[in-house]
Amino acid sequence: MSDLLLVRHGETEWSASGRHTGRTDIPLTPAGEEQAASLAPCFRDMEPALVLASPLRRAVATAELAGLSAATTDPDLCEWDYGGYEGVTTADIRRTRPHWSLWTDGVPPGGDGRPGEDAAAVGARADRVLARVAPALAEDRGPAVLVAHSHFLRVLTARYLGLPPQDGRLFLLRTGTVSALSTEHGLPVIAAWNTRP
Repeated sequence: MSDLLLVRHGETEWSASGRHTGRTDIPLTPAGEEQAASLAPCFRDMEPALVLASPLRRAVATAELAGLSAATTDPDLCEWDYGGYEGVTTADIRRTRPHWSLWTDGVPPGGDGRPGEDAAAVGARADRVLARVAPALAEDRGPAVLVAHSHFLRVLTARYLGLPPQDGRLFLLRTGTVSALSTEHGLPVIAAWNTRP
């Protein structure tokens, strides 16, 4: 069985400042572009069986700069819909909700078609992505690569490992990194996490 490689997009202005960046489609910063381009050696001699990317431009640009220009966009790879907390930092939220946690408390609805999601909803999207990549991984023709966002990829990792979506909280994921999910003796494992060339 092939590995599943997870690429978190490079830095954006909002990720650098800790603002929840769900569906707001903002570009990479120059530093984020450098992070993404620095990943190209990881994929230079690789022939992935499948490459999927979130349709948001920070993910698409990361895929292109990393040399994964053949990526197919998949809306299920979009980041968590933060609803009314879009663009807000955790510190700001905790001024009125001191013990708030995205993982257990979810988010309030927001305007502009942003109803918000809870961990279960993000987990359902992650499960759909895992079901789509499973045949490519089983064929063992090379890794599958997903280019997406921090919280979504953390939930997907939890689901890959057979954990509830909320356990994505355990997997801190940095910008501009590659992580690898694999198997050992038929069981799912994390083979690498937050790596950079």
